Order: sequence, then structure tokens, then C-alpha cells
Amino acid sequence: MSTFTPEQKVKLARFPGRPGTADYIANLFTDFFEQRGDRQCRDDSSVLGGIARFHGRPVTVVGHRKGRTLQEKLKYNFGMPGPEGYRKAQRLMKQAEKFGRPIITFIDTPGAYPGKEAEERGQGEAIAQSLALMSSLTVPIIAIVTGEGNSGGALALGVANRVLMLEHAVYSVLSPEGFASILWKDSSRSGEACAVMKLTAQDLRRIGVVQGVLREPEGGAHTDPEAVYRTVDAALVKELNALSRLDGKALVQQRYQLFRAMGNNLPPARKEVI
Repeated sequence: MSTFTPEQKVKLARFPGRPGTADYIANLFTDFFEQRGDRQCRDDSSVLGGIARFHGRPVTVVGHRKGRTLQEKLKYNFGMPGPEGYRKAQRLMKQAEKFGRPIITFIDTPGAYPGKEAEERGQGEAIAQSLALMSSLTVPIIAIVTGEGNSGGALALGVANRVLMLEHAVYSVLSPEGFASILWKDSSRSGEACAVMKLTAQDLRRIGVVQGVLREPEGGAHTDPEAVYRTVDAALVKELNALSRLDGKALVQQRYQLFRAMGNNLPPARKEVI
């Protein structure tokens, strides 16, 4: 049983040494062929995606990419995609639908890039199109939150038949700093916000936002990545086997029902003095 506080889990989720999308692809899949570009503007390297084989089965893999060194972080825009990144993801998902390939996504982002130029190129529309597309696909979709998953930038890869989270990952409507700035006009209260937001994997499992929590080694995923790869591999095998027994119509309906049921067992709202 984890003894980390929500604030400590946020720090673990953001730890630069945690395995990222590129690490999961390298260790869980074979024959990965990266595909680039959105066929409209440019390639956004903060989203990594392509086709691969998982235990011999063709799949499409898409995920956020943060980078570890300063040079990588700048290249990948600290894991904050622009609209081109989401349009690239859509292109890969449409291709997966055409060829009947399951889709696996890895979520790890502070959020979509909020810059003026991203908004000018249709950031909001690109995220909305991703949500609409994933809602309608007739192939199995599994999303795994591996680090932090914030805002629509995370949800744009998270409309899935199964949403899983690593034990110390976090998933929320926005960052704790942003939450504290909005609610209390004081970003220094971000630690307090972590507890209020119910953003941990355990909280989200209880209210039906995610369907499974994957155990991490003591101290976090970065302390024993090989153990994490084995855990994720086993979870993907199990979920893909179960979802493969459903036809396209059932997959779409199941996805719809999962999202409609979110929060049905929430406790009564607590009045907050602002």
C-alpha cells in the first residue's frame, strides 16, 4: 500500500527519470515504424506514434513525449503538443481503423501547448476532433497514464475502452498550480490543491474514471523500469484479449457507457470557502 501523499505522487509523476513513451515502445513492441507529420502543416515531435507489433499482433501506438535532457525537452516542447500533434494522432488512428489495428496510447503531458500560435492554428478544434474521433472508432483502444495527464491535452488521447494508470501517475482537469491559481488566486497552495483535486490513480479508480491501477516498484517507476515494463505488458495482453472478443459496435457502446458512468459514485460535494 502506497504511503505517498497526493503532492508526493505529483512529484513522482513528473520525475524526469520515469519511463516515457519511447521507452515503452522500445521495450514492449517490435518492428516499430514511426510515422510523422499531420499532412497539413508540420510534424510535432511531442507526439510519438506509428505502427508496431505487440506479441506478433499489429497495433498502432501513440503517446506524448517529454524528453529528459534540456535539448530533448526543447525539441519536444516539454511534452505539450500543438494542434499538429493531435492531427498526427488522428491520422494514425484513422489508419488503424482502416486496417483493423488496436490502438494503444501512452499519456504523459502537462497539457496541450497554450501559446498564441497554437490557438491560431486550431488547438481547441484539434483536441475536439480527437475526442470525437476516438469516440467513434470500432477498434479496441487502451490508454495508459504513465506520468502526469493534465487537461484536454491528455484527454485527447484518453477516450478509450480501458484507461489504466500507473500507481503513482496523476490524471486531472489541469495542473495543481493552475487549480490553486484559479480557486484561491495563489499558486503556492498547489500542494493543498493536490489533495482536493482527487487526481491520484487510487482516487480515480474509486470513482470510475480509470479501470485499472498498475503497481510500480517501491520508490516509483524509475527505480526499476524493467519491472514496470513487465507489469504494463501483462496488463496490455489481458485487456487486448478481452476487448478482441467484442465487435466494433460493442466497443463503441462500451466506450460510451464508461464515460457516461464516470463520477456516479462521487461523495456529496463539499462547500469550499474562497
